[in-house]
Amino acid sequence: MQFPIQLDILDFVFKGILIGIMASAPMGPVGVLCIQRTLNKGRWYGLITGVGACVSDIIYALFTGFGMSFVMDFVSNERYRFMLQISGSVVLLLFGIYCYRSNPTKNMHQSNKTQKGTLVHNGITAFLVTLSNPLIIFLFIFLFAQFAFIVPNRPIEMTVGYTSVVGGAMLWWFGLTWLIDKVRGKFDASGILLINRVVGCIVVIFSMIMLLGTVFNLYKLPY
Repeated sequence: MQFPIQLDILDFVFKGILIGIMASAPMGPVGVLCIQRTLNKGRWYGLITGVGACVSDIIYALFTGFGMSFVMDFVSNERYRFMLQISGSVVLLLFGIYCYRSNPTKNMHQSNKTQKGTLVHNGITAFLVTLSNPLIIFLFIFLFAQFAFIVPNRPIEMTVGYTSVVGGAMLWWFGLTWLIDKVRGKFDASGILLINRVVGCIVVIFSMIMLLGTVFNLYKLPY
């Protein structure tokens, strides 16, 4: 009897990790800040910057999730959910194209290597930078809708899911700071652009797969 529940939890873990990575990966201001601090101050400073961003992200994720739980009658309708998933895939596709074409280094400034500040200070500033961008709520809305992530009256699964979002975000920041630390001395603004374009391509490919998958499931909709 426990087998389906275990499968549900694993499903939420997988979805949560993907959502956490996709919400963190685009090279916005905090991503550039994380790379700069890793290069100029050391990997721990870069990682704590990611932790600050992650705390802000999970606040917005919880806010989005609780808000969506009030409109689940809308989302639970097959036809409405189909339209929301289609629009979510299109938005992710446009977001991926924007990510590929954008230049996150335009407003980049050089960190002061002699004044590292405390780890707490670096984490708080990263938290505030991420918190100042409430548009991430829209990204969470479409990701949650696309993955059918919000399931009311399932507190255990949702707790595991939100924890996995944090895990996915931290997996990204850990991997990014590890990579930047390993290529220290060979990494510059062109490297940031390359990461941003790779992330943009992945988001575009993923959104196309989700869009085609949703469209070819038309036959499942009630008429």
